[in-house]
Amino acid sequence: MKADPRGVLTGIHYLDGDHAACEGALAAGCRYIAGYPITPSTEVVERYASRIPCVGGIFMQMEDEIASSIAIQGAVWAGAKAMTVTSGPGFSLMMEHIGLAVMTEVPCVFINVQRGGPSTGLPTLPAQSDMMQARWGSHGDYEMIALCPNSAQECFDLIITAFNLSERFRTPVMFMMDECIGHMTEKVVIPKAEEISITPRQYTKKSPIEYKAYEPIKDLIPEMAPIGKGYNFHITGLTHDEKGYPAMNEETQHKLVTRLMDKIRNYKKEIIIIEEEYLDDAEVVVMSYGITSRVAEKAMIDARKEGIKVGKARLKTVWPFAEEYVFELSKKVKAIIVPELNAGQIVREVERAAKGNCEVISVPHLGGAVHKPSVIFDAIKRGANRGK
Repeated sequence: MKADPRGVLTGIHYLDGDHAACEGALAAGCRYIAGYPITPSTEVVERYASRIPCVGGIFMQMEDEIASSIAIQGAVWAGAKAMTVTSGPGFSLMMEHIGLAVMTEVPCVFINVQRGGPSTGLPTLPAQSDMMQARWGSHGDYEMIALCPNSAQECFDLIITAFNLSERFRTPVMFMMDECIGHMTEKVVIPKAEEISITPRQYTKKSPIEYKAYEPIKDLIPEMAPIGKGYNFHITGLTHDEKGYPAMNEETQHKLVTRLMDKIRNYKKEIIIIEEEYLDDAEVVVMSYGITSRVAEKAMIDARKEGIKVGKARLKTVWPFAEEYVFELSKKVKAIIVPELNAGQIVREVERAAKGNCEVISVPHLGGAVHKPSVIFDAIKRGANRGK
């Protein structure tokens, strides 16, 4: 494999989602991955380990996922773009350190190639059962950004978006794949490096004397300090002031946590990506994400053949949730269909946002395989017949 100086393998390739995510991370500038082998995500780091001799970088196989999730944060403070890769059980172990990354505002990426659970569950079979965990898994109040690709091409494209968002908002970003997407081999078109937009790290221009580690400069976001340039600052998971020093009182807690949430809440329009189709006259909308959106395509095609006015609203960004979008959509349609490879997680957010304006129909599946398109088709038909 021959890459350009930035590590980009320009051209047409046939890659599975795991390998495509690796290539996207390299194109985004990721030069440090720490991880522990776990099905079905291991192929991401296997490819990374084989590629870094060509482009430079470090892969460290850690003793467990706990070590992995803290190692990437150390790498970020040392100046690297970094990520870790895991699946359900490992994701559970990482939750405390995800909270630390939120609190200390560390830009990094966590890939979760989801599988069936609880516990060891179905190591080699698909599910989408970690979606709520991605949002609420760590303790305390915070906002989270989580993206969900539905193809190998999007594994490449959206992982670059994930890194860009992490740098833009100085926050950890969750990349929620699933086993099907991770192991599905498809054509992936990789553009030239100069055609790929990369968000650089926002380093301060203030002097070491003037610099405050957590002073918001723009859009409620602090700048980082370059390593080895004489900047001394304090990093702690405790509630802290703008200098980074612990300040455990009600006023500082309110000011800090409000800013951590608002720096994402206030920029939802910049973060949220939704793929729309046939919404102009839709009476029923299928709202899905990940592999389930691929299966839903067949159901929607069949429904349109029968004259049902069905549209698509695919969530590429699952968190922050597009509640304002769903509310407006719910006023225009009879029903929103929500198929998921879980017992019904994101459907609860849809119900909350719709506020009773339309029927919300959950189409759950506990994983191990994808839905049959006919099951989603039946739900679409039921939604279309609402009120008849």
